[in-house]
Amino acid sequence: MSLKPVKPVPSDIEIAQATELLPIVEVAGMLGLGEDDLDLYGKHKAKIHLDVLDRIKDEPLGHYVDVTAITPSPLGEGKTTTTVGLCQALGAHLGKKVITVVRQPSMGPTFGIKGGAAGGGYSQIVPMEDFNLHLTGDIHAVTVADDLLAAAIDARILHEYYQEDEKLFTSFCPPDKQGRRRFSPTMLRRLQKLGLEKTDPDDLTPDERRRMFRLDIDPASITWNRVIDVNDRFLRRVKIGLGPEELGLARATGYDISVASEIMAILALSRGLRDMRERLGRIVIVATVRALKMHGGGPKVVAGRPLPAEYADENIELLGKGLPNMAKTHLSLSHNPAWKGVPRNFKLPVRDIRASVGAGFLYPLCGDIRTMPGLPTRPAFYDVDLDLATGKVVGLF
Repeated sequence: MSLKPVKPVPSDIEIAQATELLPIVEVAGMLGLGEDDLDLYGKHKAKIHLDVLDRIKDEPLGHYVDVTAITPSPLGEGKTTTTVGLCQALGAHLGKKVITVVRQPSMGPTFGIKGGAAGGGYSQIVPMEDFNLHLTGDIHAVTVADDLLAAAIDARILHEYYQEDEKLFTSFCPPDKQGRRRFSPTMLRRLQKLGLEKTDPDDLTPDERRRMFRLDIDPASITWNRVIDVNDRFLRRVKIGLGPEELGLARATGYDISVASEIMAILALSRGLRDMRERLGRIVIVATVRALKMHGGGPKVVAGRPLPAEYADENIELLGKGLPNMAKTHLSLSHNPAWKGVPRNFKLPVRDIRASVGAGFLYPLCGDIRTMPGLPTRPAFYDVDLDLATGKVVGLF
């Protein structure tokens, strides 16, 4: 479809909402995909089934162009605008077959100081408001998965606190009407990790029952944070378990923004459902010296906040020497957002090292970067509203 630019150039959302959108089924057809290859989210959004990869595995490969981190202009044109503009040049002007791939924006920065991440002007993703606000709900799903694990950890500590080994065993493997007990599929995988080659719960010895069902988590060593897709600086450090029913098991923890969750990294890196389940099963939630010294069979320790210096080298050796990821300011190649262009001869201060064992990498935190942003004095949400006459979102940029 040809663009019809006007002057003066309207706002990003006005341009997006004035664009005539093709049905997503029609767009998919241009790629050789049929409706059966899609999960539809209305007329203009869809997900592609994973089994499409098997069907096209013998097709010739194309070229992959990566637009990496760059210093944005004062008007905000950065990675997405450059990516979309490049694809428009290759496709509309040069007649090449091209697909633009960008990640779903976090709603935290959308309502904070940064604004949306759909590109800008006549080089942006449409429908822009859908793209910036929830899209297909994947970030929400990551949030719930992360918080479910966090809730499970604290609930397990609570139940282990007041239940003896035999009560735990009966709770996890209750007898049915015929008096038979069974393991759930997830329990079978844990048995395998523990080297217990048994399929009948009643065959477990008292010591094996304890190893199987009592985790003995040290609350002070938990590194798994809850997440939320909002810039909320006051959730960086919180204290939980203050209610009377929590038996005094209060502890300090914190929140990260949802897109900083290890589950988000696993979702992005997984090659399929089996791979994703295996990666989720490798997630490590605690950091203890005991785990480092006593457990075998692979990495078991998460780098703490900050990781003790005497254990740093050993942890890096366990998890691999490569550091393919880092958390740093997007405003500069350095740690200092004021150093633009290509600064040289600087030292990159690493404040902390964390590990995403399931995803398969360590990542350093550089400078004063936060995994939970905060809102500025005047956040972007002041301009976001709903046009009651049309039902459209206005004020996004």
